[in-house]
Amino acid sequence: MRCVPVRSRIELDQATRAQIRSNWFVYERYHLKPHDDFLMASSTITPVVYVVDDDTDVLGSLRFLLETDGFDVRTFRSGVALLNAISTGEVDCLVIDYKMATMSGLDLAERLRDREIDAPIILITGYPDANILEKAAAAGIHHVLLKPHLEESLVSRIRGAIQEGHPARR
Repeated sequence: MRCVPVRSRIELDQATRAQIRSNWFVYERYHLKPHDDFLMASSTITPVVYVVDDDTDVLGSLRFLLETDGFDVRTFRSGVALLNAISTGEVDCLVIDYKMATMSGLDLAERLRDREIDAPIILITGYPDANILEKAAAAGIHHVLLKPHLEESLVSRIRGAIQEGHPARR
């Protein structure tokens, strides 16, 4: 005799709803129609976030926070390291520190835009100045957040920026 686990109708309905929510995220992210074959091949896509900060403790904390919230995270200790590694279309959002030793977050954002990297950028800083918002907007940065209390607002800003999408993926 073979034993087979039995699922109730409620459990099946919950599993179906979870799959629908997962597929809906894919529809929203890639602007697909429900019949697109892509959905059959991959219904769970993990958003990719690159984090750049010259403080290794901050990098470790942000990696832990973002991975805990379901993001695929890659960290870089400098803007140069990121520029040497990045290609167009491989990242969904960038989190960049404003004050770094070799290159500021604003300079890095400008170089990324010059390379046609159009992913949303969130600038984080513990040292805001009077014109930071204007400078950030001019560099193509979507949001500026203050350290050290980033947890909730950073995750929600990243999710919002990814949901808004960026021009190349629309």
